[in-house]
This record gives sequence, structure tokens and C-alpha cells, in this order.
Amino acid sequence: MTDNNSAADKSIVNELNFGTKTSKRVGWEAWEFGVEAPHLVRVTNAAYGFEKEDHSYLVGVEDRDGLLIPAECECPADKYNEEHDCKHKVALATIGGPVILQAAVDCPTPTVDGGETTRQTLEDRLRTDGGTTTERDDADPLPLDADEREECDCAELSDDFPCWPCVRDGKRELPDR
Repeated sequence: MTDNNSAADKSIVNELNFGTKTSKRVGWEAWEFGVEAPHLVRVTNAAYGFEKEDHSYLVGVEDRDGLLIPAECECPADKYNEEHDCKHKVALATIGGPVILQAAVDCPTPTVDGGETTRQTLEDRLRTDGGTTTERDDADPLPLDADEREECDCAELSDDFPCWPCVRDGKRELPDR
């Protein structure tokens, strides 16, 4: 494993204001990074295990005179403490480093054509082979889970005993015995 001890790494850290406690926590905890949009990185504290989604925040990346810096975080610690930067920004700067920061800046901005919609209907999503969907013919039998099937299990039961769906739906009654 190689260390990232370049001058750029050190100047990124110098731009942030954090204490020893934050520095230690960043080093002890497990981190995951994912670029979500241009200048936005999702920073997840994976040390929380199955609860890690509750500890996942978007961190904004800002270009300050050619130096990429974690600028804002949506976590409560960053919102309400203006003195120090949060551990998510420090983790992005120190552990994620310039590679993740540059990836966030290089992330393409999504474009949308004015005439086309990106929404898809269920029918569009089910056409995986690019073919057409078939239309349902009224002569086709209803699916097994349809509410009204033409046949029931009563014919297969002995002594004119009705099946439960017929009794439940009020189509037939249980015999008096």
C-alpha cells in the first residue's frame, strides 16, 4: 500500500479546520465514497455496519484556486458547528483524497432533451429484447392469480363438498351434516 503524502494532500488538509479528536475518529472508522453528481460525493461511515445508511451524507466539493476542497456536508455536525469541519469532510480529504475529489469534479452533468421524457412505463421496462408487447386476447385464459377464475376446485372434491374460495366468496355453502 502506498501513502499519499504529496504537497497537494497536505494543502487540502490545511484548508480544513478540525481537531485531534476528529482526526483520530477519521483514522479509526471505515469509510466508503461514491460520486453521486457533479461536485457531490456520498461519504458513508461504514463502521456502523448494517446501520451505515443512517450515517451517509453528501459532501460538496469546491474548487479554490485549483485546489479541490470538501466544502459543505449535510450532516448535523457540519450544519450546526461553524467552528470546525465535520469528520465526513476530513475523511473525504484525507482518506478519499485527490482521486475522489477529482472524480467528483469530472463527473458529467446530466442533460435532458426538451422533447423526450426519461420516465418509463412498466410496459417499456418489460420490453427487454426491443420487441413489441403482445396484446391480450379475450379468448386467453385468465392468470391463475386473477380474482375471477372460471373453474374452481369444487369438481375435484367428493360428495358435493365446495372448495374454500367458493364458500368464502358466497358462491356455495357448506353442506349441513
